Amino acid sequence: MAETIPDLRKVPKARAYAELQGHSDAILDSVDDEIAAMATIATLVHHSFGHLWTGFYRVIEPGQLLRVGPYQGSLGCIDIAFGRGVCGDAAAGGKTVIVRDVEKYPGHITCDARSRSEIVVPVFGKRGDLIAVLDIDSDRLDAFDGEDARGLEQLVSRFAH
Repeated sequence: MAETIPDLRKVPKARAYAELQGHSDAILDSVDDEIAAMATIATLVHHSFGHLWTGFYRVIEPGQLLRVGPYQGSLGCIDIAFGRGVCGDAAAGGKTVIVRDVEKYPGHITCDARSRSEIVVPVFGKRGDLIAVLDIDSDRLDAFDGEDARGLEQLVSRFAH
């Protein structure tokens, strides 16, 4: 495989996400296994941007329960209920949630005490149903913004097609 993981930490976000999309598309071109695709996307995003934790929480019980995996980083929480914490809120609401300071987020679940900011993006499947959320934690305050939301939403839109 000729693809490598790019270092996008110093690249302007719009360009970084476009480049990452190209890498993801090339690697996953003929892959129809959702778990393999999630593992690949988690790896690409995590190492391209140097995040603290990057991974998916998959829907195990629709409207009720998320379960960790695949992911990159330290240990994650195993199960998260819909409506609980940032991941549960994004799952319940079906919308991306950006948390600039996790200590100020009511009900934040601390899986890694080094986490300072977080973004969670809902992942929809081919039938339009929620299949997972993509959760990314940073050890920096205010690490995520609307450009991250747009880039990550585009990246996970592959699961809907």
